[in-house]
Amino acid sequence: MQAIIFCGIQGSGKSTFYKEHFFSTHLRLSLDLLRTRHREHLFLEACLRTRLRFVVDNTNPTLAERQVYITQARAAGYQVIGYFFETNVKEAISRNNTRSGRFKVPEKGVYGTLKRLQVPTMQEGFDALYKVHLLATGAYQVELMGDTPRV
Repeated sequence: MQAIIFCGIQGSGKSTFYKEHFFSTHLRLSLDLLRTRHREHLFLEACLRTRLRFVVDNTNPTLAERQVYITQARAAGYQVIGYFFETNVKEAISRNNTRSGRFKVPEKGVYGTLKRLQVPTMQEGFDALYKVHLLATGAYQVELMGDTPRV
């Protein structure tokens, strides 16, 4: 059982990374799709009860926001892995500007998330933590952050 928690500002490549790396193996929990915390909670609860692998594809900028998922997943016996999407805010805004409709975040929203962003650490309860960079080529560079994984 594996819980993966993404962290990063809007436009940093989280959803595309999910589609390329976890679409076939993990359920995606995303406020962009579910639209309310209540629905998200119901889906999270269903994953935990049925022991389904999942990815939390939200910005999760603060320790407190990530702890909601980490605490529940660890209590249910899940391996918890974090992915921190580090990006240049101008590049993220440029990518965000290619979106349309409700998926396009106002620029002030991106800056607001950046202002609240706390870089995740292993001490939060992750078994492994990775830093992800979206390269100009569209490929991803993934590297281990901090301590050796507890996996």
